[in-house]
Amino acid sequence: MRKASLADVEQLVTMMAEFYSDSPYTLNLRRATEAFSSLLADERLGHIWFIQADSKDVGYVAVTLCYSMNYGGLSAIVDDFFIQRPFRGAGLGKAAIAEVRSFCWSRGVRAIHVETGRDYAPALAVYRHAGFVQTDHLHLTLGLADPTHGP
Repeated sequence: MRKASLADVEQLVTMMAEFYSDSPYTLNLRRATEAFSSLLADERLGHIWFIQADSKDVGYVAVTLCYSMNYGGLSAIVDDFFIQRPFRGAGLGKAAIAEVRSFCWSRGVRAIHVETGRDYAPALAVYRHAGFVQTDHLHLTLGLADPTHGP
């Protein structure tokens, strides 16, 4: 993987558009640009890496950080995770999650969370293989602004 920088925002937005092209969601390109720019401008908020195959960027993973009372310290969220279709199933997702885990461990992160569709078997398999487990906690959202992507 290679760490993304502010110079990569346009490429990240393009990949995000590809990511959401297979979903019922509409991507707000301006909001996506702002979101990537804000995250890349302040490492206290999180990190973004490109997933690579043969030195070519074929996906990305965005990890955001927050403080968790439940875990008594930093927690991370795998907020966006995308690999282009021709490169799926080659172990890149497993390797990317392993690197995210190593990075988080080295930074003292106490838990990593991920959100995915309940019926999205390929993503669930990658996350479960990496050790993620379903909990009894229910994730609820109160949006205070329009989302970057939505129905």
